[in-house]
Amino acid sequence: MKVEQRILALVAEKIADRPDLFLVEAKMHANGKLMILIDGDKGVAIQDCVAISRHVGFHLEEENLVDTAYTLEVSSPGVDFPLTLLRQYAKNVGRNLSVKFKDGNKTEGKLAEVQEGHILLQELKKEKGKKAQTVDRLIPLNEITESKVLISFK
Repeated sequence: MKVEQRILALVAEKIADRPDLFLVEAKMHANGKLMILIDGDKGVAIQDCVAISRHVGFHLEEENLVDTAYTLEVSSPGVDFPLTLLRQYAKNVGRNLSVKFKDGNKTEGKLAEVQEGHILLQELKKEKGKKAQTVDRLIPLNEITESKVLISFK
């Protein structure tokens, strides 16, 4: 069994009683850093990260799964981390996103709705000499290469 597969199973085991939490990514980097990203429908508490870290770390040591030195890091994805799961989009409805497409184009707008395989983005379109208008745009997720939440400091 690959280490990453075991890690996925250990995280799933630890959060089984917490339907509000979900795994975003688990990856063993070449530099020995084992990164586990957890998110939650209402955010992630530091205690959640600590509990997962202890559970995974204990079992990795107990089962002697990693034969080299490693660093285990459990956190929630920061604002600079792109949205990758439909569930992450759902928890960010109402927030502004920056979206990059496969064709190289970009757009920004308010995430209005999440549907299976699509998001509904409300873009602000401004034509010269006219008042800006909000336009709804249904975007297939498979056309998106990256979506990030825009943080406003207003």
